[in-house]
Amino acid sequence: MVEKLKADMVEAMKNKEKDKLTVIRMVKAAMDQEHIDRKKEINDELLVEVVSRQIKMRRESILEFEKGNREDLIEKTKSEITILEAYLPEQLSDEEVSAIIDEIFAEVKPESQKDMGKVMKEATAKLKGKTDMKKVSEMIKNRLS
Repeated sequence: MVEKLKADMVEAMKNKEKDKLTVIRMVKAAMDQEHIDRKKEINDELLVEVVSRQIKMRRESILEFEKGNREDLIEKTKSEITILEAYLPEQLSDEEVSAIIDEIFAEVKPESQKDMGKVMKEATAKLKGKTDMKKVSEMIKNRLS
């Protein structure tokens, strides 16, 4: 995936795809920053972590842009998310996520909302980068209540 990112950056430069190039450079810069700050190795795992964080930030921005009726910024941000999603592993469907959550519930056997942390710890280990963790959190809350 990291090689794909680099190849896409070169291709975007050649094809003068300014928006795509900007997003890719932002991801690369964030990865380099993580490498320097946290001494993390630049690999696919770090790429998924950085891209997931970038997508989360953009989704939050879209909510703010909707409050301000900024259609131009909403469309631009959605196109950035589309570019970023190309660097994530295949996303799981809601049914697949639900099945994994069922397995986690069978293992952890939560009894109340107090066990949310235990369930989320397992869910994060199994699902991080494969689906939106905010959605997973909501699904688990619904099952616990």
